[in-house]
Amino acid sequence: MSFLQANCPSCAAPLEFQKGSTIVVVCPSCRSAVARTDRALEDLCKVAEIVDSQSPLKLGLRGEFGGNKFTLTGRAQLRHELGGFWDEWYAVFSNGWVGWLAEAQGRFYLTFHQPLPAGIALPPFQTIRISQTISEIPSQTPLLVAEKGTATHVAAEGEIPFKLTPGEPKHFADLSGINNAFGSIDYSANPARVFVGRQVTLGEIGLGDAKPVVRAARQAQAAALGCPNCGGALELIAPDKTERVTCPFCNSLLDVNQGNFKFLKSLDDKNVFTFELPIGAKGAFEMFEGGAEMQIIGAMVRSVTYDDTKYFWKEYLLYNPMIGFRWLVESDTHWSFVEPVNVAEVEVIFAAATAASSITETNPSSGNTVTFQDKTFHLFQTAPATVEYVKGEFYWRVEQGETVNTADYVHAPQMLSMESTDQELNWSLGTYVNRETVRKTFAARSLPELFIVAPNQPFTHNALIRASLVVLAAFVLVAALVSSFAVRSEKRVTGTLQRFTLAPQIAADSKTIVFTAPFYLTKGKNALATIKTDLNYESWSEFSATLVPANTSENQINQSQVKTGEYSYRDWTSKYERFDIEATGEYQLRLEGNWKEWGFPLNLEIDVNQPSRSGFPVVLLLIFMLGSVPLILLIYKYNFESRRWSKTDAPQPLGGTLAGIFSGK
Repeated sequence: MSFLQANCPSCAAPLEFQKGSTIVVVCPSCRSAVARTDRALEDLCKVAEIVDSQSPLKLGLRGEFGGNKFTLTGRAQLRHELGGFWDEWYAVFSNGWVGWLAEAQGRFYLTFHQPLPAGIALPPFQTIRISQTISEIPSQTPLLVAEKGTATHVAAEGEIPFKLTPGEPKHFADLSGINNAFGSIDYSANPARVFVGRQVTLGEIGLGDAKPVVRAARQAQAAALGCPNCGGALELIAPDKTERVTCPFCNSLLDVNQGNFKFLKSLDDKNVFTFELPIGAKGAFEMFEGGAEMQIIGAMVRSVTYDDTKYFWKEYLLYNPMIGFRWLVESDTHWSFVEPVNVAEVEVIFAAATAASSITETNPSSGNTVTFQDKTFHLFQTAPATVEYVKGEFYWRVEQGETVNTADYVHAPQMLSMESTDQELNWSLGTYVNRETVRKTFAARSLPELFIVAPNQPFTHNALIRASLVVLAAFVLVAALVSSFAVRSEKRVTGTLQRFTLAPQIAADSKTIVFTAPFYLTKGKNALATIKTDLNYESWSEFSATLVPANTSENQINQSQVKTGEYSYRDWTSKYERFDIEATGEYQLRLEGNWKEWGFPLNLEIDVNQPSRSGFPVVLLLIFMLGSVPLILLIYKYNFESRRWSKTDAPQPLGGTLAGIFSGK
């Protein structure tokens, strides 16, 4: 392996340019940035020492991506114009590739230089807008602008593949696409250079075993510093990431510059804010971040204003060196764990031009609904959010009174929240966390009780509604099938419909007696006898009907067994008699009577019907009882959803009462 050996033009210490793509080497002896030119080595200037961090990466570390090995040979450290550092690691691959592994807030992005097609020019830095799609960059997925800003190279080590000039600002734009696609435009070059890749995990690039470096000396140095306002000793939990810290003794807001404190101002504490969870508390949520332990390093109070009334909520900043920063948000005594999401994965949908126009006055990136991970989130509120009070450490230069545009979208138990400025767009996903879970996680003595419905509070009885509806539907189906089968299979318990032709009587006052054929009746059921004649309304017939046991001889002799009808009704040609059956057995119907036209024959039609006693009223009662359970729960859920949406001017989504019942979500 060949490499260029030379002496540092500043201190004469030996230098080695081991990679052909290396342009600058930072002299390990005097910290000079030495550039390789066509004629000689050039001393660019001194560079600051790398700010120590708990990064799991280091020079010489080897990994693998796309089946190719790589080595980290250099590191550039940049400072954002709004505060905060990030690292860019120079990765040299075994197949000749040159890549950059950026590390910011616990996330990693691997990118490669991508030349633009001939004749294609990028939009100027001054004209690009947040959320704008950069169609000039060839990519499998569209890349949109998530952030535009200015950064400064402040430190470096190892070998760098470009002419790094410490202290020189550069404009940049970070791009996002679906499926973790990532890109960056470096406007410091002319023409601007494009780097395209994706967000990765250390495990995906063969660095899963890397561990964060513990900087004990750095921690001790930070701990020894005192507040420049009151002299109180301060200790930073994340000294290499912190840009702002508040003094717990004098309530001063301090700027942090590589461990040095600068007094900014005393915080306005006219509103007395208290935090339920203490700074420094550690805890792990099993359902988030693989159960990794995170520490509370800062807390703030923010507010929105509606109708001249301020509404406050609290945000706790969580930190883990391998994961980065997360948030635990408490609003109206409800809690949510908040994680960042890829802005390109969120699709904003505008339902109507009028609604969109009213919303976009506050925020040009907000709409009526958004979709994320195949879920539809409905707009809950949009308003400027203001920082009211801060405590602890923060990774950006937070200011009391700082304001950003926000929009919240709900799909319980989750809430998508957007924050935007002219220079940056961020989306985060908050997931509802049970109050008792928060209390146990951070060993808090007590947390305030719930008293209103939170925007993303889940309705916990969806499963019960679903189960009760399933039981009701199953019962109705079974009842319908059984009823249909019973109707088809029911046997007539009376005899066959019987017809008689009565012979003419010998005199007007003569009586004719008729016995029907025997039929079977069941105890405890009413029997209804119907007697019809073929007379018209100008004539008449008169018969008395009695029910007797089916024994002709006994019927003639023992009249005690004769049962007269309990209910009688007559129309022009029919008579109805009802009998209460007290014993199961065979019976006959005995008819005795005469008719007006006694000299002519008379046709009779006799039918005795004893239908099975219907269980229909019982079935209806059971259906009512079973149906009342989901009905009461649906009314309760309707009230629950109404209370949820009563706190916003956004329209309540259609079908909100039924949401989550059949989907199981």
